[in-house]
Amino acid sequence: MSARKATISRKTSETQIEVSINLDGKTDAPLADAKLDTGIAFLEHMLDQVVRHGLIEMNIKAVGDLHIDAHHTVEDIGITLGQAFSKALGDKTGIRRYGHAYVPLDEALSRVVIDFSGRPGLEYHAQYPRSHIGEFDVDLIHEFFQGFANHAKATLHIDCMRGNNAHHIAETIFKAFGRAVRMAVEFDPRMQGTMPSTKGSL
Repeated sequence: MSARKATISRKTSETQIEVSINLDGKTDAPLADAKLDTGIAFLEHMLDQVVRHGLIEMNIKAVGDLHIDAHHTVEDIGITLGQAFSKALGDKTGIRRYGHAYVPLDEALSRVVIDFSGRPGLEYHAQYPRSHIGEFDVDLIHEFFQGFANHAKATLHIDCMRGNNAHHIAETIFKAFGRAVRMAVEFDPRMQGTMPSTKGSL
């Protein structure tokens, strides 16, 4: 079976984004690989968690209007990554479709549940004790996942159940997202090429 890959380029007056993914990772390496060049160090740290825990190969090159702020760049990366997932998944035949994960980091605990349903929706519930992690505005985490959910056409529930360290909260969310995605995009051997929906399509 060929690897599920996609490359998407998106250019606006605010950003230029190119995303390449391989949902099945590298066949010749135990871990997936990430090449991330976004100009936003904290976002790259979080995306690396998605790659490591999701076992997804991911390359992202982004140039945005960071002289204004990081909003457009973070949101557009989420949008483009969602488009790449949608393309790489194709008609979704044989996948598990649903994925979930709980991830702790010291005092923080987050849960992510995803359904590649074809119906975009985000429920995001996380409270942070401060507005920024370094120079990164924590509000942009919601914008990233909103862009992803809309364009991957996925239903995504994100809940931070507890935590008092902003970095820990964010990291548990991204790690749990990676693990939930990993479960959802896996092929289910009992499905054997069957569409995971009674409707016959997703």
